[in-house]
Amino acid sequence: MKKQMIAGLIALILASGCMLPASAQCSSENHAFKSGETLMYALYFNWKFVWVKVGSASMNITSTVYKGQPAFRTHLITRGSKQADKFFVMRDTLQCYTTPDLVPLYYNKRALEGKSYRRDEVWYSYAPGQVTTKMRHQRNNLEPEWNTFSSKYCAYDMLSMLLRARSFDPKDYKVGHRITFLMADGRRSEWQNIIYRGKEEFTVENTGTTYRCLVFSFVEKEDGEEKEVVTFYVTDDDNHIPVRLDMYLNFGSAKAFLIGASGLRNPQKAKLN
Repeated sequence: MKKQMIAGLIALILASGCMLPASAQCSSENHAFKSGETLMYALYFNWKFVWVKVGSASMNITSTVYKGQPAFRTHLITRGSKQADKFFVMRDTLQCYTTPDLVPLYYNKRALEGKSYRRDEVWYSYAPGQVTTKMRHQRNNLEPEWNTFSSKYCAYDMLSMLLRARSFDPKDYKVGHRITFLMADGRRSEWQNIIYRGKEEFTVENTGTTYRCLVFSFVEKEDGEEKEVVTFYVTDDDNHIPVRLDMYLNFGSAKAFLIGASGLRNPQKAKLN
């Protein structure tokens, strides 16, 4: 599970504080981004107590058309460096389509991690009071696995949750506030949790740029106990940009730092210098 989280780490940011009924058709206002936004990241891995740059990631949002209707298309691309390839190959591409009011339509993840290639897809369909996710998972050249899940609650993949969640207002959150949402990953739809840790100022490595941030932890259960998987730092302004991610993986620790942002919708009020 944790290796599979690598490419999605930047996408799984601030999520909903409630369970969303399908009767609302899962729509949401967008206050945080516009077409043309691009975010760039540097990826680092802790190798023998030394932090080494191992690759880069980028996320881009554009207006497009999906099956004849206006939509947002979001791309998240993660690439390991040639130096990192000697230890672990990572070539991941995530893509999602949503309506302009952020209703999920389709999700696709293609991941080459180590010697394993995986493809996950999610198709969303809606009926009054119900959301259905049709999912396809394939590893290497094995036969694909198909699953269907229906619920009265809205479901999201990593990217569509990011888009919706970036417009949430966390001003009433208290430290320890638990955020629950239903996530479809291509194999199953499961309830996931994020915990609010509070506010903190963070200076990006090698840049001197400081941001005022909201801090969250993504946790998962292991042997009946919750274990922290990722800690997120997102800007405490209307953009809610992830500027730092700390990742706790089976094979070590990794970090991602924001190194560039363009096409932002709102002023960067959380950027202190």
